[in-house]
Amino acid sequence: MPAVSHLFFRAGILFLVVGIGLGLAMSISQNHDVIGAHAHINLLGWVTSAIFGGYYALNPAKAEGLLPRVHFWVYTAGVALMGVSLYLLLKGNTGMEPIVAIGSLLTAAGVLIAAYVIFMPAGSATARMHAAE
Repeated sequence: MPAVSHLFFRAGILFLVVGIGLGLAMSISQNHDVIGAHAHINLLGWVTSAIFGGYYALNPAKAEGLLPRVHFWVYTAGVALMGVSLYLLLKGNTGMEPIVAIGSLLTAAGVLIAAYVIFMPAGSATARMHAAE
């Protein structure tokens, strides 16, 4: 399995642990005020990261070079930043709103990189990205 696949799965499972922890905390406390953060961390963090990891595992030629690593770091940083800041925003810290926006934009940039990787012909960007290393 390509290294970037492992990275996406490892990050994804960490997001799942955090998301499940939030869900358990909400259930135990009967306070569901951070359900939005819980949902974003589970869906964007775990599910989408696992899908990206699976895609790269099924398309190892597209998992090589700089672009997949940039994809991983931009997307993962975006989800982590958005998840933490959204949690804090939902807990009442209104100063987190711009941080949520930055995390959301990074996450969106990661999705756009994924779209580029998925739609590009196999090998085309890989050769260009190896030249950039």
